[in-house]
Amino acid sequence: MPQIPQSLHELTVGQLAARSGAAVSALHFYESKGLITSRRTSGNQRRYDRDALRRVAFVRAAQRVGIPLATIREALAELPEERTPTREDWARLSGAWRAELDERIEQLGRLRDHLTDCIGCGCLSLENCVLSNPDDISGERMAGSRLMPERPTGPEPRD
Repeated sequence: MPQIPQSLHELTVGQLAARSGAAVSALHFYESKGLITSRRTSGNQRRYDRDALRRVAFVRAAQRVGIPLATIREALAELPEERTPTREDWARLSGAWRAELDERIEQLGRLRDHLTDCIGCGCLSLENCVLSNPDDISGERMAGSRLMPERPTGPEPRD
């Protein structure tokens, strides 16, 4: 039985870009970060296995929901080499991100709810400015965008 040529199982960087919707520069970046791999031909051209298509889709989907590339790389490292991530893989790996995404959604909800409190104020010390300066201790004592040095209380020191 004749062997199927390796070239039929591989994609050039241009083909991978066209089929995945990712820019060539993004693919090079993903490769530099260890998210996808390629082999080099004798002419030093990149060749990607077809599983790179699913890996790129996985990376782009995770990026869309705000998962950092380092976290994505860790998730992909849990998969065997040269194995296309399956639906079950995605469910298992993305399940670990659920708490982080829930926290981010909660933060965005707080941002939305308090956004009108800060529009146009130009002041980071308002007592109710939980967005721009949530841990503002001075804002509990006074309002204003700049602090004046506090004057000591009591008699002035003499020379």
